[in-house]
Amino acid sequence: MKGNEKVITVLNTLLAEELTAINQYMVHSEICENWGYKLLHRAIEKQAFDEMHHAEWLIERIIFFEGTPIVSRLNPIKIGKTVPEMIINDGNDEINAVRAYNEAIKLAREVQDQGTVDLLTKILKMEEDHVDWADMQHAQIEQMGLDNYLSNQSEGAAS
Repeated sequence: MKGNEKVITVLNTLLAEELTAINQYMVHSEICENWGYKLLHRAIEKQAFDEMHHAEWLIERIIFFEGTPIVSRLNPIKIGKTVPEMIINDGNDEINAVRAYNEAIKLAREVQDQGTVDLLTKILKMEEDHVDWADMQHAQIEQMGLDNYLSNQSEGAAS
C-alpha cells in the first residue's frame, strides 16, 4: 500500500532514533556487565531489546507503505563514563523520544492513518516506561547515595 511520504519520512527519523538507542543501550549494558553491575546490565539490556522491537515494527510499517527503511543513519551516541551519566544520557534520549512520538502521532492523525497512530501509541507507552525507569534510578541514587545504589546492582545483591 502506498503510504504518505511525510509519514514515511517521520517513521525513518524515528527508526534512526531507535537504532541509535539500541547501540547506546548495548554499550551501557556491557559496561555495567564489565563493572560487575549484573542487575543494571540486565535492566539496560532489556531496554535495548525493547528498542530492537520498536525498530522492527517501524521497519515493517515503512515496508508496508512501500517505503525504504533507512537503517544506515544513526544520531550521535552519548556513552556515559559513569552509571549516573549513563542513566542521564539514556533518560534524556527517552524524553526526546516521547516528544518525537507524540509529534509523529499528531501527523498520523492529520493524515487519517489510524494504523500508524496505533503503532506509535504502543511504542510511546514503552518509551514512557523507559523514562519512568530512568526517573526511578535517579530517585534511588538520590535517596540512598551512589555507593549504596551501585552495591545493590551487583549479582550478590539479588540473592
